[in-house]
Amino acid sequence: MKTIAIDFETANETRGSACSVGLAWIEDGEVVRVEERLIRPHDMRFSSFNIAIHGIRPEHVEDAPEFPEVMDEFAEDFRAATMIAHNAAFDFSVWRACLDLYRFGYPELSYLCSVKMSQKVWPHLGSHRLNALAAHLGLQFMHHNAAEDAAVCARAAIAIAKSLDVAHIRDIPAMIGMKVGRLFAGGYAPCTCRLK
Repeated sequence: MKTIAIDFETANETRGSACSVGLAWIEDGEVVRVEERLIRPHDMRFSSFNIAIHGIRPEHVEDAPEFPEVMDEFAEDFRAATMIAHNAAFDFSVWRACLDLYRFGYPELSYLCSVKMSQKVWPHLGSHRLNALAAHLGLQFMHHNAAEDAAVCARAAIAIAKSLDVAHIRDIPAMIGMKVGRLFAGGYAPCTCRLK
């Protein structure tokens, strides 16, 4: 069973404008690999608001491959994987919107939301934003760099599994009343979590 954290940055306010993806692979309770790829958005429209957040400009991605080619590199990794994203509703809507834009089908995979997991497991934290979790876990990182965000998301999920005393991240949902999200050929099911 593969477990991979994922993070997207977008060029503008539309979800189909991914300009960067970060991935962090988890094996045996450790982050074992981290990758980042720049993505040339379909329409190459960058908003100043988004540039201010992540620092990626049109000239950074003008020679980068577009979304299908970038994601195809990792297609075998994604197959039957459990994915994690911090605010999965956003990242998986970006993934779906980009696939829809290029008229590609959805991969078959399950996904978890580390925001929802952290809210259930660490309710005392004033914020469950990624930078707040990093501070809680004593991690330094460059926020809104997709690779670093994915790595912190992965390390937070590992810490949550340890705090629940479960062997694998995929065991977390059963402990906290989480419904695992899914992408599949015909659509998707969101990741949800019961309130207290």
